[in-house]
Amino acid sequence: LRPERVLPSRKTDLHALAPGQNVLVWFGHSSYFLQVDGKKILVDPVLSGTASPLPNTNRSFPGTDVYTLDDLPDLDYLFISHDHWDHLDHATVSRLRPRVRQVFCGLGTGAHLERWGYTADQIVEKDWGERITPDPGFTVEVLPARHFSGRSFRRNRALWVSFALSTPNRKIYLGGDSGYDEHFARIGREHGPFDLVILECGQYDKSWKYIHLMPEEVVQAARDLRAARLLPVHWGKFVMANHPWDEPILRVAAAARQQGMPLVTPLIGEAVDLDKPPEGSAWWLSVAAPVPPNPVRR
Repeated sequence: LRPERVLPSRKTDLHALAPGQNVLVWFGHSSYFLQVDGKKILVDPVLSGTASPLPNTNRSFPGTDVYTLDDLPDLDYLFISHDHWDHLDHATVSRLRPRVRQVFCGLGTGAHLERWGYTADQIVEKDWGERITPDPGFTVEVLPARHFSGRSFRRNRALWVSFALSTPNRKIYLGGDSGYDEHFARIGREHGPFDLVILECGQYDKSWKYIHLMPEEVVQAARDLRAARLLPVHWGKFVMANHPWDEPILRVAAAARQQGMPLVTPLIGEAVDLDKPPEGSAWWLSVAAPVPPNPVRR
């Protein structure tokens, strides 16, 4: 379930980005940083090294924690798709509070943030189908997902969402967590096409198929969304399901090749140029355990 080697990574100086650079940096699992048309954006950050409320449980894979909070610049927008621990990390989000201008989330999620010191004017909570216009040229559509929410033993007190982010020069879909359903095609018709869609591709099981995408469904969802490119996330950092750590990306990459969907698959920490996104590299193949030699027969 866990890689047998330290995962490769790169470190990008996010403080030194030129204002005109349009980049994406993936931190593993569903956490990533965007600088788009001058705005600095963070999505579902978990930088504490764990995706659990219990200390020293569900620790991140070796090599995936190359960024600390000090590596992040001040943020224009913080997106929270739902309140599960692997998307809304208390240790990360509470320390970010003085450096966040606005948080966008679904109804009810702001209650967590208020308890952790965020002010009402920092938090923008919306229902499915509502729109936010945070700055000239920028709109955020709060859209459905097929998932659930809850921390501890209390479920569904807050809404789980996805987002369509429109900037002056591009459209990006921030998928959060979701099972496959007709909402992807509807979003594609009403809000697409998208230059980039970011969808979960790991931590699945046939028993959970209504709340998490199976790998082949990730590519179909990207096609439904009318995506130019697909970035698969929700893998590569934590064990949250009973499948090999690299199975999600192996299956998504195979389906993408079959269906002609261009992938963006950076190393953790690698800066992706959104103006000229590279073709995905299969870096995970170099992490596979070495094949043992054939035993000597005597």
